[in-house]
Amino acid sequence: MSQQSQAEQELAQLLVDSLNLEEVDPASIDPEGALFNEGLGLDSIDALELALAISRTYGFQLRSDSEENRRIFASLRALSAHVEANRTA
Repeated sequence: MSQQSQAEQELAQLLVDSLNLEEVDPASIDPEGALFNEGLGLDSIDALELALAISRTYGFQLRSDSEENRRIFASLRALSAHVEANRTA
């Protein structure tokens, strides 16, 4: 498992907090592991909740109809890179 960067650690904590994943240690989330299906097992409702939390925390919208979402939400690392590139807060 690769090491989480500082930005990935913050995002992992946001993910766990916003989705109420009490049983998941943010530090245990593999930054390159899948977030949906076989990975953390998140679903489309979780994606909406997470997008809302990211919007509130980092000051930009993730569009639900974006073709890029599959790539953006592929892993913690991919999501973190997108957040870092777009954050305004």
